[in-house]
Parts: sequence; structure tokens; C-alpha cells
Amino acid sequence: MSNLDSSLERLRQRFLHNPLLHRRQLLKYGLAGLGLTTATVAWQSLKPQPAARIPVIPVNNPMMGNTFSPMKTLRDFDYGSVKQENGRTVREFRLVAGNTTLQLNKAVSFNSWNFNGRVPAPTLRAKAGELIRVFFLNRAGHAHSLHFHGFHPAAMDGIKPIRNGTGMIYEFDAEPYGVHLYHCHVAPVTRHVGKGLYGMLIIDPPEPRPVADEMVLLMGGYDTNDDGKNELYAFNGVPDYYMMHPIEIYQHQLIRLYVLNMIEIDPAVTFHLHANMFRVYPTGMTLQPTHSSDVITMGTAERHILEFEFKYPGEFMFHPHQDAIAESGCMGAFKVIPFT
Repeated sequence: MSNLDSSLERLRQRFLHNPLLHRRQLLKYGLAGLGLTTATVAWQSLKPQPAARIPVIPVNNPMMGNTFSPMKTLRDFDYGSVKQENGRTVREFRLVAGNTTLQLNKAVSFNSWNFNGRVPAPTLRAKAGELIRVFFLNRAGHAHSLHFHGFHPAAMDGIKPIRNGTGMIYEFDAEPYGVHLYHCHVAPVTRHVGKGLYGMLIIDPPEPRPVADEMVLLMGGYDTNDDGKNELYAFNGVPDYYMMHPIEIYQHQLIRLYVLNMIEIDPAVTFHLHANMFRVYPTGMTLQPTHSSDVITMGTAERHILEFEFKYPGEFMFHPHQDAIAESGCMGAFKVIPFT
């Protein structure tokens, strides 16, 4: 058992034997000073077997000089470590704040602040009615926090800064079902989010949605020269990644996109899909679509589920319909292939 695993187990035991003990102190005593890196994070996941028709994803996806691959991020859902406590399902997650240099393109690198060494952060996923428990450790050199959208007690709201070298346990019920987000809420929030401290939280409804090829697309912006304007934009962290490496999907397969706009500074952006219409589930909080369109407008932190199938094979673009934003990196393509 690694030092990290041993410390986490001690932390859990202290928490279970004295749940009223201040969560920040628990993490401070249990984890501070370990010299952790995100590469040491290894949590046992309970993940359902995919039933949708999904093209084989190459093992060695292009990294573009980074420590993570947006192609893997696309379908990578963190289901946490699952346990039963007092007859209830608990999902435990672990997030570590740190700093990583991102290679945005051949010419531009960016000093990101992030969770678990990637931008966006892991997509956490639970089921409505479960208990979510997040062990957060700050090793980024600045004060950070975790603010989750959704329902939770005031003590879990994540507006209190967690200083470097300490941590916090956030615990709350998984409600309401839908597509939510989490991000650092330390001022100036625009800077912390713009540096990469954000991720998606999916809470599935009690009854599962129809089988689909599920993907996440998080839209982000980069102010690369600190002039208060975004110079580059991206889906899932790296500008133009899905234009250089189109996303393969099968013809006639139901696609379910979890789309989140986390672009700071710009007040709103659109999402447009070529040669198709998608069905819109606002904030993922409905089981039936409210309408269909090929373009939708989202303010910062707004998110939706979009569902569609492609009738024809070929390559089809997706991007904001603000062309300047699209042409600055927020552009991708689906490569629709026949299923044989």
C-alpha cells in the first residue's frame, strides 16, 4: 500500500469514527506534507460496461506535448470509489490542485492551475440519491477551493479558501440529477477558472437514460498574455485538437453530448453542429427534450445535454458560431463511419 493510500485510509477511519471532526483538520493531519503528484492518484472505479457502438479508440492518442489526451478526456468518466455506509451508496473522489504547463499549440505554452494535472478536471459521475464525498488536497502554491453546482449545505459551498498544503472534505447528496460543474471559487474567480480550475459533475437520474455513445465537451478560453482578453479557445483543453484528430462515431448511433461552457471573459458563446439537428435537454434536468436545433447559446457555466444521430457518413464540424472564437481554437469535427 502506498503512502497516499495509507494516509487516505487513516483519513477515512478518522472520518467514520468522528464524522463531526472538522473536515479541513482531518485532511491537514492526514495528507499534508506527502509531496504528492497527480500520477500517484489511483482510485478503484465501479464503471458500467459500455453497451453503445463505439469505435475503437487508439491506445496511444496524440498528447500534443501535454500530460493528458483530449481524445481520452472525451469519454473518460470518473465513477469514484464505491462503498456502502449505513445502507447507503457513497462515492468517494479525490482531487488534487496543482500547476501544469500546457502546450496549447506549437508556439504557445500556458501555466495552468488545475485539478489532477489536466484541463478540464476529471468528469465526476454519480447517481441521484447517492452520497458524494470529495477528498480535496491543495498543492498548487495558491489558496484554492471546490465549489459544486447543485444542492448542498452551506458548509460545503466551497467559498472558503483552502490554503496550500492543506485540504478539505466536501460531502453532499447527489442532487438534483443533471449536468453540473465544479470550479475554484477563490477570488478573482475569473482568473482561477481561466487558468483551468474547472470540471464537470454528472448526476444520473434514478432510471438510466437510453444507451448512447456518451461524450463530454467543455469549452474553455485562454488569456495567454494577461490583457483581460482570451487569445485562444478549446474544447477539452487543447485548441483545435478535434480538428486535427476528428472524433470517430458510428453512423445511426445515438450520440449524447454533455456540453458545458466554461469560457470566462466572453459573456456568451454558441454551439453549432453541421448538417444535423440535436435534441436539447436543458441543464440535463429533463428526461424529454424541450426542443431541437442546430445551434444553442450558452452563458458562462451554462450546460446542456444534446442528443443526435448522423444519417450520412463523412466529416462534420462543430464549433461556436462566433467565427473568431471558432477560428481561435474552439473547433472540431465528427468523423462518421458506417457500422459493419
